[in-house]
Amino acid sequence: MKDSRFIKGLAAAATASLLLAACSGGGGEGSGTDASGNTTITWWHNSNTDPGKAFYEAKAKEFEAANKGVTIKIEALQHEDMGTKLEAAFQSGDLPDIYMERGGGELKDHVAAGLTKDLTEASADTIAKLGGNVAGWQVDGKTYGLPFSMGVVGFWYNKSMFKDAGIESTPTNMNEFYQVIEKLKANDVEPISVGAGDKWPAAHYWYYTALRQCSQDVLQGAVQTLDFQDSCFIKAGETLDEIIAKEPFNSGFLSTPAQSGPTSASGLLATGKVAMELAGHWEPGVMQGLTEDNKGLGEDTGWFAFPAIEGGAGDPAAQLGGGDAWSVSEKAPDAAVDFVNFLLSDEVQTGFAELDMGLPTNPAASSAVKDPALADLLKVRDAAPFIQLYFDTAFGTAIGGAMNDEIALMFAGQASPQDIVDAVQAAADAEK
Repeated sequence: MKDSRFIKGLAAAATASLLLAACSGGGGEGSGTDASGNTTITWWHNSNTDPGKAFYEAKAKEFEAANKGVTIKIEALQHEDMGTKLEAAFQSGDLPDIYMERGGGELKDHVAAGLTKDLTEASADTIAKLGGNVAGWQVDGKTYGLPFSMGVVGFWYNKSMFKDAGIESTPTNMNEFYQVIEKLKANDVEPISVGAGDKWPAAHYWYYTALRQCSQDVLQGAVQTLDFQDSCFIKAGETLDEIIAKEPFNSGFLSTPAQSGPTSASGLLATGKVAMELAGHWEPGVMQGLTEDNKGLGEDTGWFAFPAIEGGAGDPAAQLGGGDAWSVSEKAPDAAVDFVNFLLSDEVQTGFAELDMGLPTNPAASSAVKDPALADLLKVRDAAPFIQLYFDTAFGTAIGGAMNDEIALMFAGQASPQDIVDAVQAAADAEK
């Protein structure tokens, strides 16, 4: 399952125009109930390769069979394509009935614009089952999304490449991390792929260095106050500058896409062209769809957490992460809510876990995670003292977009640590 890292989306400044658009449309093209009482539900997701694509098609058919007169119209889109298409849908107010929602500041904008259905009562049983996992999709005590996968970002790596380079253990701090990079280079291996062409994979590096350099109180305070003047944010950029100076990334990384095709960042790792990639819990599923045998790295798949930074104020056990939730557009038929509840059922979540499509949120499915790397990641997620929501999600589109743009410029050698803070603060001040 690919992660919903939408770089583009709904700007808070557009709320007024969205409210107008919301009054004139909704439900997506071809959705709704006709004169005969038959209902069509439009559903967009980004599992556009097997096994995920086929799994979701089968579950839609199963729901249709149990709910006569209901038809589910699916669009399985490539990740970045869906981000672009959803942006246009939010701007017009003509959303699919069911779509993937990241939560945070973006969700607040969607709720304020009247585009997203309140699921609090209709999904009460599902919400109770998911427990605290729904917190990131609540606004003013009401629930507007049902998370189906939640995980954390870390380094996925090729175990055989590490062994061949004489790397006996995964790094736990930055000095060890730099040693791993040098050993891989000495073995004629490009150490890391990064899809900087899509910006958000590069931005994850600054998110993580900020998480390691800044305390939890500072980060959580910044979400509330939109103040980025703490020196830890400059230190985060300095650490990222240091990483970039090691030249660890794949050739052409500035234009490399994140997940689309064998030459994407995920594709390079899946096909043995690089040794590791910083990515989320979705990576095994993505890699499966980018190799001919649909196995990705298979038994060579390894994972380790982002290294600690000496002297940083952040807890080294804290993790960067988030998840994907199913949300329902305000004008969607009631059957759409029934379907998202079905998607969070024990049966569907267990199948989701068995296919390594992500990390399930339904506790009944946790034991179904068979991939050793994903099972280890699940333990890290559950043990983390603090999980920082992706910054571009936590701060919303306007601030997150400015942040990602400036971080991408740093990767290109065109921005400094101070430039990142200045750009982010300027966007934040415009929001106040």
